[in-house]
Amino acid sequence: MAEYKSKILIIGSGPAGYTAGIYAARAGLSPIIVSGPQIGGQLTITTDVENFPGFPTPVAGTQLMEDMRQQALKLGVEIIEDRITEVDFSRRPFECNSENHNLFVGDAVIIATGASARWLGLPSEDKFRGFGVSGCATCDGFFYRGRDVAVVGGGNTAVEEALYLTNFANSVTLIHRRDSLRADKIMQERLANNHKINVEWDSVVEEVLGAENPLGVTAVRLKNVKTDAIKDLAVEGLFIAIGHHPNTDIFKSQIELDAEGYIITKANSCQTSVDGIFAAGDVQSGKFRQAVIAAGSGCQACLEAERYIAALNDNSNA
Repeated sequence: MAEYKSKILIIGSGPAGYTAGIYAARAGLSPIIVSGPQIGGQLTITTDVENFPGFPTPVAGTQLMEDMRQQALKLGVEIIEDRITEVDFSRRPFECNSENHNLFVGDAVIIATGASARWLGLPSEDKFRGFGVSGCATCDGFFYRGRDVAVVGGGNTAVEEALYLTNFANSVTLIHRRDSLRADKIMQERLANNHKINVEWDSVVEEVLGAENPLGVTAVRLKNVKTDAIKDLAVEGLFIAIGHHPNTDIFKSQIELDAEGYIITKANSCQTSVDGIFAAGDVQSGKFRQAVIAAGSGCQACLEAERYIAALNDNSNA
């Protein structure tokens, strides 16, 4: 077992974590990033990213995250490929134990573990993820201009995704396993009044169908849960909108979380319920789920952590 000590320990390696590391390194705080199981975060399962500032041509999600990683490394951030499995925020310095039996100690901690999309769990869904199957209409909707697409879900998120996609797609089919939606009434009214949207009620996706060369979605196979009838729906894009799960299980007994598991922070701040513990990115809020917002909150969390550490030093020297 190795022991790593840092003034700022960053848990997670997505846009929020890398940005926090970059700012902490420039402040001379010798940050350590513990990458987590998905190095680079959710963007690594995205193909082209067209809405991140500074890239006039689309950049692959994997390349964007590798560029952020290389920038962090160049500035002196130490990145450890490991996963935190247990934390103790009851006293300072804060201690975190890892899957590889390492101990990480930090005067301040920035949690940037993100949120994971909930998927259907189909092998064919995995096969076409990033090649017609997406978990984010805001991220990928533009690439389906003039095409037929489908959205799976029945809550506000699914309806919002379907409505957003009508800005680009030729048609949008909402697939829902029940005969009524869970979305707010006003959202349902907007859905019903949009001529581009059709609804497949009482239906589930049995299989994602597609071409091999080039790899891409061509249809989804639907099953009616009441009649067992099977039908193939021709679409070129399938958006899964059945929710996200914040990666906060290991923090449940340590800091305050909301009913959905997202970390609660103070107003206009990344400060959690424990002084010296900060949260950034999708783990803090599931509202927007955009890389540029996560990066911005990573910057904010680092600036707050920097001030926290400065105050600790002032008190120790008093």
